[in-house]
Amino acid sequence: MTMLNTAHRIGVRTFLSLGLAFAVVLSTPRAFAATPTFSHVFIVVEENESYSQVVGNPSMPYLNILINSYGLATQYFANGHPSLPNYLWLTSGSNDGFTTDICPGTVSADNVVRQLTAAGISWHAYMEDLKAAGSLTCGGISGGKYAGRHDPFIYFTDVQNNPAVAANIVPFTQFASDLAAGTFPRYNFIVPNTCNDAHDGGTTCGLATADAWLYTNIGPLLNTNMFQPGGDGVLIVVFDEGTDSTNGGGQVEWVIVGPKIKQGYRSTSFYQHQDTLRLMLEGLGVTTFPQGAATASDMAEFFGTITSTPTPSPTKTPTPTPTPLGHHDHKKFKST
Repeated sequence: MTMLNTAHRIGVRTFLSLGLAFAVVLSTPRAFAATPTFSHVFIVVEENESYSQVVGNPSMPYLNILINSYGLATQYFANGHPSLPNYLWLTSGSNDGFTTDICPGTVSADNVVRQLTAAGISWHAYMEDLKAAGSLTCGGISGGKYAGRHDPFIYFTDVQNNPAVAANIVPFTQFASDLAAGTFPRYNFIVPNTCNDAHDGGTTCGLATADAWLYTNIGPLLNTNMFQPGGDGVLIVVFDEGTDSTNGGGQVEWVIVGPKIKQGYRSTSFYQHQDTLRLMLEGLGVTTFPQGAATASDMAEFFGTITSTPTPSPTKTPTPTPTPLGHHDHKKFKST
């Protein structure tokens, strides 16, 4: 993977404007600006690696370019172990009584689907290797690596009791179609299969594989108009849990990407998954937050522009030549 190709995947205009000479500012205050409104928000959930195993790891060059370019939470911790409770924290603001990776299961408590439905906000959960749209089974396609325990939406009674709502859970193949058509919903929860999210590990399904998946699938998203200057798209890439139990589930990587994010920003505030849930809903205009998200910390500090004098980080100064965007031309999106 060359630096030029990586720049092209991020978005040539954005990459050239940054030039990889990023200023890193460490912050202790909670917020410098109000959380702005997002047109669309996307979250990609990766698996089972600690912060120190991801940030700065040369096996993940693409993700680390995003980390160096945008907003990194340096004190972000998962809520517990194993995976399912963390996915529930990200979508309901609680582990909902689950302390193991059991599937099937039922959650009747308040959750993101209930709040999005009440607010009339469109959504999709893109699940790689899911059998079919609306499938509520714990297994995926034959030979695939979908894991029901990584799909919190199939646990919610709001989904289980309403096939029309369940239809918002779609195979990841739908992502490319929505990208091409410019018809992404406003809230988008993305889960690669257990190889492409680094869960299975090893040389075949480790961090390098997860990074290549992000490069291939998320790179084109960041070339759309919503992620160019003046746009209002937001992307979060987070790992569900770490490899120890510090503060519940260990320190994990969390990066936020978008035109409204402070470039090269580093937060030293303490955050967990319920804070991400609140941030995503708040940016979409929701004012009622489920369970632990109701008392979660504000994450507005990542938005705005850096006005303090930055301390430069080690820099590289490649001089890539702009090339036509070709099939990655910027696309306009309409909310559905």
